[in-house]
Amino acid sequence: MVIREARFLTSAADKRGFIRPEKPMIAVCGKSNVGKSSFINMLANRTKLARTSAEPGRTRLINYFDFGAFLLADLPGYGFARVSKAEKEKWARLLDDFFAQGAAITHVFALADIRHEPTEDDRTMIDFLYCTRMPFTVIATKADKLPKTRVKEGVRRVAAAFRTGEGNVIAVSNQTRRGKEEVLAVFDGICARFAERDQSEPADEEETQDLPALP
Repeated sequence: MVIREARFLTSAADKRGFIRPEKPMIAVCGKSNVGKSSFINMLANRTKLARTSAEPGRTRLINYFDFGAFLLADLPGYGFARVSKAEKEKWARLLDDFFAQGAAITHVFALADIRHEPTEDDRTMIDFLYCTRMPFTVIATKADKLPKTRVKEGVRRVAAAFRTGEGNVIAVSNQTRRGKEEVLAVFDGICARFAERDQSEPADEEETQDLPALP
């Protein structure tokens, strides 16, 4: 897959702002300092599509991006200590409502820092994805921060912590673009399966007419 164009669509503060897509929608989740915005920018070949900040926890809405063949939904980062309890509860409700959409979410990219043991919040997110049978791929970020000889060790550690196969963990670096082609190959597979499902289960005509058009 080649990403030729990517653009910001809209932000949602609650479920009233959620997009009901007519193409694959992939959610991007992870800790507030794991590098979600930088990961999205790397995929888009842009530097400022998703806003990055030196201060973690700045993504407090669900931000939607149109990548042509699919949508990305950038979810608020979890685990940021310097946020009030009320704000954390608000984020939790937003994420609960988002994942309650079920089949509208085609796949999840769960980001984790390859340098460190996954946190309790990371494990909770993966447990949730298992419980809801949500397809996911683990993106092990910041691979450039490790010596090349230790990257495979980091992948094994993350895979073991999340009880998934090493083949479901992709080590990436936003700086060197490591792992980008592997991620794009995952997108190819997601879009192909979505097209097959769409052909085998045609949408109800009246229901489809009620869906809001994308911006």
